[in-house]
Amino acid sequence: MAYIPHTDEDVRAMLEAIGARDIDDLFDEIPAGLRIGSLDGVPPALSEMEVSRLMSDRAGRDGRPLNFIGAGAYEHHIPAPVWAITTRGEIYSAYTPYQAEASQGTLQGIYEYQTMMASLTGMEVSNASLYDGASGLAEACLMAIRAHRRSKSSRILVPRALNPAYRRCTEAIAGTQDLRLEEVSYDPKSGCTPLDALRPWEGQDITAVVLQQPNFFGQLEDVDGITDWARAQGALVIAVVNPTSLALLRPPGEWGEKGVDIACGEGQPLGVPLSSGGPYFGFLTTRMEHVRQMPGRIVGRTVDLDGRSGFTLTLQAREQHIRRGKATSNICTNQGLLMTAATIYMALLGPAGLERVASACMARTTELVEALTRVRGVRRAFDGPRFHEAVLQLDRPVQPVLAALAERGIVGGHDLGRDYPELGHALLVCATETRTREDIACYAAALADTLGRVAAA
Repeated sequence: MAYIPHTDEDVRAMLEAIGARDIDDLFDEIPAGLRIGSLDGVPPALSEMEVSRLMSDRAGRDGRPLNFIGAGAYEHHIPAPVWAITTRGEIYSAYTPYQAEASQGTLQGIYEYQTMMASLTGMEVSNASLYDGASGLAEACLMAIRAHRRSKSSRILVPRALNPAYRRCTEAIAGTQDLRLEEVSYDPKSGCTPLDALRPWEGQDITAVVLQQPNFFGQLEDVDGITDWARAQGALVIAVVNPTSLALLRPPGEWGEKGVDIACGEGQPLGVPLSSGGPYFGFLTTRMEHVRQMPGRIVGRTVDLDGRSGFTLTLQAREQHIRRGKATSNICTNQGLLMTAATIYMALLGPAGLERVASACMARTTELVEALTRVRGVRRAFDGPRFHEAVLQLDRPVQPVLAALAERGIVGGHDLGRDYPELGHALLVCATETRTREDIACYAAALADTLGRVAAA
């Protein structure tokens, strides 16, 4: 809990100093008709000890289940220094650096973050982060339309193997601005987007092609072939990437002959805990030629008259800085706290540490798939290489199985039935470096027992 040091005497002294009778006077601009007389649903006040006990009891109701679900948000080990530093008062309360001369620490933090993300994705420039990965893709699509002035169609090809939440978010944000998302099917054997599926669009005016690596199924796409195909059609390429995977996989700036134009994704794997859905942060990087179409802000490094390093807001294409009609985005923000945590996380691990995390994730997922597919009634859905997720097919409905596993303290994965009914009883599972061989053995045993109890289809 936060410690509030002010006594009743302190509060009275402060009120007297500003000429207010009580705290309610600070809100006298609120009309009486809009005020609530009482809060009937709020229980009586509790002491600090009682509040701590209550919150601990309620947090305990969630338990500490074994987690084998990913689907866009991942459980990674976060070194203790990450949030010990991030929650220091001078960092915890810093947000938007409107006054550069008074915000050098905040600006440097953003600059270091930008440098790391540009290096990780193999791109030339990064902004100061966005709300989350899904809205980051929406911003990337709108950015592509602004950047590709020769294209008049506003048509963007989106693989069906893209995270469904990203697609829904992009349609909600950008679909009202005459942007057209057109779906490209995946190969039922590999779970990847084949070049043949793109043939119907050859020779047409396509603004951009979206490509997720690894895709929502965890499978690795032919990023070189698809990137070069898009280039040949005169389309821009938007990459959606898992930042952890980039420690092992080639960055999007090196896909195909010339790389992609825009890379975006969810930054949560970089030191941000799973916390009931957020907050998370999105990242977005691009080529220098598109920098003026990038949403948000960019921090630059320079020197003062004495030759000392200084940091400043170099590009501020937000509605708060320029005319609304000229702004590149009216919803983007710098998720400062999460961006800071990610910067500290990447600095602590370094390239070698991040590579060890990614390698461990791949190894644990391989062990998980091998263990679960030994259970009768479970088989792997797709062939080919993958990162740290995999699709399994069961011989019975997934939801009752997941419910039974949950009763045993195991979060068994993500049911793909709603978004991919063509896959049948399909389950998306994930294992990061936090899962041990004992955890995997526990899940396999529980799944075998559960399938013996839950009726088959």
